[in-house]
Amino acid sequence: MTAAFDSPLDTITLTGLRASGFHGVLEEERRNGQVFVIDVIVHLDLRAAADTDDLEQTVHYGALAEDVVAAVESDPVDLIETVAERVASVALAHASVKVVVVTIHKPSAPITVPFDDVAVTITRFADASPRTTIGFG
Repeated sequence: MTAAFDSPLDTITLTGLRASGFHGVLEEERRNGQVFVIDVIVHLDLRAAADTDDLEQTVHYGALAEDVVAAVESDPVDLIETVAERVASVALAHASVKVVVVTIHKPSAPITVPFDDVAVTITRFADASPRTTIGFG
């Protein structure tokens, strides 16, 4: 998974987190649930953490992983787009995170033709006008 922009920021990447959820528009999805796979890339400046060797200067990726899984496993919704927004909000709640890219995979989606995966990817910014701060024209 790669970000859709060139960022001067550093990244922490969580790939393949698994969470059980009851999201979907079909009654069987809400009743039976399924496994969702989540990828999260947080963009932040890691220089202070590297210079000081201080966990407080970065994002504790273990805690972030637990927060992401909890967000996916919480209240059922119809769309994985909504789940992705929820995960983005969790990541952006960490003060050092400037940008987050979230992909929600639904490998057991109720599709009638052979497929490997269905996924939604969103990019969200902590700043209301981020494009000028990370090199967008």
